[in-house]
Parts: sequence; structure tokens; C-alpha cells
Amino acid sequence: MIRWSLTKSTPVAETPRSWIFRVEQNGRNFAAIKILKPVVAEEEGRGARLMQWYGGVGAATVFDMHGDTIFMEWLDGGTLGDPVRAGHDDEGTIAIASVVTALHRPREGDLPDLQPLRERFQPLFDTDVRAWPHTARDLYARAAGIALKLFDRPTAQIPLHGDLHHDNILSSDRGWLAIDPKGLLGDPAYDVANVFINPVRANNMAADPQRIAKRADILSQRLDLPRKRLLGWAAAHAALSACWDLAEEKPITGLLACLPNLLSAYDQA
Repeated sequence: MIRWSLTKSTPVAETPRSWIFRVEQNGRNFAAIKILKPVVAEEEGRGARLMQWYGGVGAATVFDMHGDTIFMEWLDGGTLGDPVRAGHDDEGTIAIASVVTALHRPREGDLPDLQPLRERFQPLFDTDVRAWPHTARDLYARAAGIALKLFDRPTAQIPLHGDLHHDNILSSDRGWLAIDPKGLLGDPAYDVANVFINPVRANNMAADPQRIAKRADILSQRLDLPRKRLLGWAAAHAALSACWDLAEEKPITGLLACLPNLLSAYDQA
């Protein structure tokens, strides 16, 4: 607080990853302080340094960092998940494409250290297939095979948000802005993979084959990325997410509703 001349610290949220406070600057403008918990400080710190590199274009602005504390722009708008859950999915997908375009634009300055996407996917390849429900093991095998094929045919390697979904995009007077990146380096098409299994609490909207097809159409056209590659990453990421959840003994019912339809859409693309 003293370092950045801040006043009136108000606790806002505690997550498994951080404590978040709203503070005042100069008694007029609000800002946010995010204190990272030690268990995730490395990953979250990498994401915060990527946000600094974004320079407030397409993402919330990080003003400064000190240790495990991040001083950043305060965004009090709702998430993009709210209008999508209310039935405006096409508009939400268009908004995501605009955010991705802003995040992926070339920038000056040295890149922070980022995690290679191949390293991020290691839990998918290390998972024992027997951890998956018996009836879903073929889905795991197909998705893992697609992931390997994608890595065997690399494209441009660019900085990636790595966790872009509807509820990681907030409204502001500057438009929709991303928060909470993971800080990866890899295929640009991967950055919208998480969109295809979100938002949560949306009556399994993401599993609807028509929604999958429409999202793929919009994202492919607006980002000028191959439709099949987008769907391949979506299926691979859904399987990776299931591996993470299984490792934490969480249910994967929602992901298993999406994965067959993502694989089918990939086959047809």
C-alpha cells in the first residue's frame, strides 16, 4: 500500500489461488491488489508478467508487480459468461474473437518466460487410461492422438493467454478485457480451445453440436485460423481438462458430454 500510495483496502475475494483487494488511488480511482498464494505463485506470476507485456490491450492493465503482489486495473463489470448464459452465444463468441485478436497482435519488448504448450499437455500423455471411465477410454485415446498430431505439425509459436473462457473476460469502459492468463507459448489456435467447454452453469450449452459448429465457424472466420485445427485443439483440451479433474478426484460428467461431439465435429471439419 505504501509502495504504490494506495488507501482504503477492501477485501473482495479469496480464491484457491489468491487474495484480491479493492484499493483507492489518490482518493479517487479504484485499483486492484492481487496477492498470489505460494502454491501457485510461479504459474500465476508467469501469467501476470504476460499481462504486463499485453500493455492493457485486450487485457486488464497490470501497473506493477512486487514479489507475489500484483497492482492492476480494477474491473467491476460483469463477465462475458452472463450474456452468453442469457442466450447471446453468437455475440459472446464474436466478442471472444475480438479479445483474441487484441491479445495476439505483435508487440515490442522482451517476452516474459512462458510455458511451452507441449509441456502444458504432459498430464494428458502421462495419464493412465484406466483412470478414465471404461466407456470413455476410447474418447481419451482419440483426443490424445489428435493432440500428438497437432504437436507433430507445428505452426507459428506465439504468446498465449492459455485459459481464455467467458468468465475470464470482464466488461469495462474499454470494452471486453481478459484476466488471469496462464502464460503459454504455442499454437494461436489453442487460445480458444477452452471456449468450447464453457461457460459453466449454462445447461450444458457447450455440448450442443449446433453450438460447437457455430462457434467454430465464427472463430475460424474472424481469426483466420483453420476450422479443423480449432476443433482439434478443443477436443484435446477437453481431454486434458478431464485428466486434471480426474487427478483431483472431481467429476468429469460435463466434459464427457462435450468430448464426443467435439471429436465428431473435428472428424467432419
